[in-house]
Amino acid sequence: MAIHPQAIVDRQAEIAASAEVGPFVVIEGPVKIGEHVKVYPNAYISGWTEIGDHCEIHPNAVVGHLPQDFHYEGGRTYCRIGAGTIIREGASIHRGTQPESATVVGEGCFILGSAHLGHNCELGDDVKVYNCAALSGHVIVGDHAIISGYSLVHQFCRIGEHVMIGGGARVTKDVPPYMKAVHESLCIGYNPVGLQRSGKFTKEEIDEVRTAFRMVFRTRLPFRKALDQFAEQVKTRTGERIVAFCKSESKLGIIGGRKAGTVSGGAT
Repeated sequence: MAIHPQAIVDRQAEIAASAEVGPFVVIEGPVKIGEHVKVYPNAYISGWTEIGDHCEIHPNAVVGHLPQDFHYEGGRTYCRIGAGTIIREGASIHRGTQPESATVVGEGCFILGSAHLGHNCELGDDVKVYNCAALSGHVIVGDHAIISGYSLVHQFCRIGEHVMIGGGARVTKDVPPYMKAVHESLCIGYNPVGLQRSGKFTKEEIDEVRTAFRMVFRTRLPFRKALDQFAEQVKTRTGERIVAFCKSESKLGIIGGRKAGTVSGGAT
């Protein structure tokens, strides 16, 4: 175990023998750190936080600190970081608010400098949150999604798998899987490059995502009617997933697309 003598490590902490903890790191509380984790100088990890194997916590990152939520009353809550996730300089990830609740980051995620994940966020695997992007509390992000730099995501938003959020976007509604969102919750297309590069989808599945975008987000029909028409012709798992996401419970509604004669829209 390589713990620098100038690091401050709580006696309750459990740190794997292969982990490396740099100078001026503060580990406070019953933190658990897995194998081959590297914690760089000046990082702060606290609470009931678990860091999976092969993670990197870079300088000035804050992981598992108290939630920025007036409802937090000091109970035991959690922060769980999946194996292989990298948390870069100055990023902050807060633990849950309600007793026994958690903030969860999946495996292989990349949280870049000064990004923020609020309390009770849930990120899937291989999610990328770029510089200065901020996710408010209770945001859910699907696998392989990309949240570009300086974008803002409203609390309780759902972002589907393989979604691309453009830089500087303000997302206040749910974004269905495989779509691209920019500006003020505006769906401008689907994510063909991301789907092709993943190697997980057939041409037919990608084509049906394109059809979904055109039928649901480029029409002037009411959203629910357009969705129902698309649902009647779905043939692939990607189409089924889009329909299921859009019909599942939402606190904020689904983002809209650009219609003729308009610049933005929304659906409930």
